Amino acid sequence: MENQEFGGDKKVGESILTRAEKAFVAWGIPKIPKSIETYHLTMMTLIWSVLNVIFGFFASYNLKWLWMVSLMILFQYITDLFDGAIGRHRNTGLVKWGFYMDHFLDYVFLASLVLAGYLIAPKGLAFWYILLFILLGCFMVNSFLSFAATNKFEIYHYGIGPTEMRIIFILINTFIIYTGTSHFKITVPLVCLVCLAALVHMVNNTQKHLWKIDMEASSKNAEQKDSA
Repeated sequence: MENQEFGGDKKVGESILTRAEKAFVAWGIPKIPKSIETYHLTMMTLIWSVLNVIFGFFASYNLKWLWMVSLMILFQYITDLFDGAIGRHRNTGLVKWGFYMDHFLDYVFLASLVLAGYLIAPKGLAFWYILLFILLGCFMVNSFLSFAATNKFEIYHYGIGPTEMRIIFILINTFIIYTGTSHFKITVPLVCLVCLAALVHMVNNTQKHLWKIDMEASSKNAEQKDSA
């Protein structure tokens, strides 16, 4: 495993905004001071996550604080976008460390968003928020298990990736600010059902793909034994 080429830094596929992001990164990298290292940007997600929870608590009294949560999503997007790019540009060598910490902290950031949502929710929705957190975590588990089996890290599905999901979170925050939380008893379970359906579809596609790989490898091994 130590000698196998690591595929975690080479994401498979593209999202709707991938090309625009690449152009933005190419423009921005030369403008980032050399004193700012890739690991500085990676660890900034901890700060954004803590602030999400704090602003979520304030938003439980005034929903306008959700604008600050949306700002943290934007900040996390920028630091997450440039941490790996700077590492590759400067050849820092922190490939596996960057993969591990980057995606572990992505999970922490996701947890902070769900917790912020729970803090502003009406009483009686604890079950649905626990279920939502489990389902969202399962999407990440699916990606990492698939990567472990194929060494191909795929986080884009049907043109949607982390960037598009951040935009969706910001739009949700905006919707909540203007409409309140009285509809949560309908919308939160509905979101859980949509996530469940999408997860089942994704897992089914993943297992079919891995099954095909195994069958092709088994057939190839059988042919080699027959020829021997």
